[in-house]
Amino acid sequence: MYLNNNEAYKNFIALLNSEIFIDKSMILKILNKRIHTTNRFICITRPRRFGKSEITNLIESYYSKALDTNSIFDTLNISEENCYTEHLNKYNIIKVDFSIKKETSEDYTSYINRIINGISDDLLLAYPEVDCAKCETLSSKLVATKDEFVFIFDEWDYIFNKGIYLNYHEDFLDFLRVLLKGRSYVSLCYMTGILPIKKHSSGSALNMFEEYTLLDDGVFEEFFGFTEQEVRSLCQQNKMGYNELAYWYNGYKMESGLKIFNPRSVNLAIMKKKCKSYWVNTGAMNEVLEYLEIDPMGVRDDIVRMVNHEEIEIEDIEEFRAGQGIPQTKEEIYSAMITLGFLTYSDGLLSIPNKELMGEFEKALKDKSFSGEFDIFKESRLMLQATLSRDTETMAKILHNIHNREISLYDYNHENGLSSVVSLAYLSARSKYIIKKEEHTGKGRADFIFHPLTSRYIPIIIELKRGKGTQTAIDQIINQEYTTTLFDRSKRNILIVGIDYTEGKDHTCHVMELEYRRGINEV
Repeated sequence: MYLNNNEAYKNFIALLNSEIFIDKSMILKILNKRIHTTNRFICITRPRRFGKSEITNLIESYYSKALDTNSIFDTLNISEENCYTEHLNKYNIIKVDFSIKKETSEDYTSYINRIINGISDDLLLAYPEVDCAKCETLSSKLVATKDEFVFIFDEWDYIFNKGIYLNYHEDFLDFLRVLLKGRSYVSLCYMTGILPIKKHSSGSALNMFEEYTLLDDGVFEEFFGFTEQEVRSLCQQNKMGYNELAYWYNGYKMESGLKIFNPRSVNLAIMKKKCKSYWVNTGAMNEVLEYLEIDPMGVRDDIVRMVNHEEIEIEDIEEFRAGQGIPQTKEEIYSAMITLGFLTYSDGLLSIPNKELMGEFEKALKDKSFSGEFDIFKESRLMLQATLSRDTETMAKILHNIHNREISLYDYNHENGLSSVVSLAYLSARSKYIIKKEEHTGKGRADFIFHPLTSRYIPIIIELKRGKGTQTAIDQIINQEYTTTLFDRSKRNILIVGIDYTEGKDHTCHVMELEYRRGINEV
């Protein structure tokens, strides 16, 4: 059934009964203002796993006149609003999930006719007084009912995203246009998917829609994904540390400055009491590998820098839209990665959102197709081993190799050049440490502090110098009391590392272990 189905209600009840539930019902306050207005056509696009389908279930459960959900919504935030009862269970719902296909293969005509015929059959049952035989089109049948409907379309972009029915993409857009545009029977149309609507050179078939994307929203941002405040509350309820969850799953930056967590991964981490990668969208990562193989104008170099926790400055990122085809330019590739949820973009700066996605890019760069990038990861594993064993000769050799290979990325004449190469040398250490650059500690800021994720690894402080010698770096760590806070937190020994680069003499390293003494090292 497509008309007044109760499947969404069942799914919404299952969500309400789950151990982890975040009340997103205030989205209804915004939608209620759009009903019966020229702004009633809404298209919201987000990457997978951002709770889009869950929101469609909430919306249908609220508006559907085939349901009585008063007792449920009375407990949610929307019940405090003046508009609450005016629209509760007042509308016929036509819900279509465009990702649902037959188990066997079907061509486009069968696919779209199955949807049209399904809605037509539902209308025939609900409106027996309407002579559907006289109505040639679905829209004419809807007009004949003399009724109004709320349309909810989930995964509207399915055939574009999956690259199927390529010769019928324009026909599909025209189907939506004829069904919706200028139709008085549309009280509200809420459409969601991954890809924004395709733009035609001669205008848009669906230009009545207002679009809200990762790059351009400002209205619906807080309803897709979990906000920092929501995750803090979940952490308190479930006795989990907020900082670790934020390190793994936070970092999607919205236009307003709001930061959003990946909700599915937060759910799983809290349920399993363990932070790790729960990313399962391997198909999308295969697409990213294809983009990296195209590599126009140094995309791979930029990805290496972002894996190294740097932000890339880039202007004029435009939306990657349905039907656009394989991206070719640097800007198109970044736009596609943002749309798929692999990168985040704010204030002209592009970055990898969090530890979970960082791991996916590291896997991608370790692919056999990228031998140069794989060498970086191999050397970075050796760098941590050499540091922990105080093998300063190997440390200096690795820094020399990375410096020479990545000189196009990091110019040592730039003040951050040495810092960037050292950060790259410890790339693999990020699986064992939270690495903070320029963190305030003691009487100043340390260049690097390595906070171990488990008790198996010793904390590390690194100070860098240019042409002043490693002893100067070691003395600064001690004299500026950089170790005080770390001793207080970890209550164990600390490695301190001095690294110096002198032009013409290359890199030198010095490693010392400072002993923790209770009552002496503490504040």
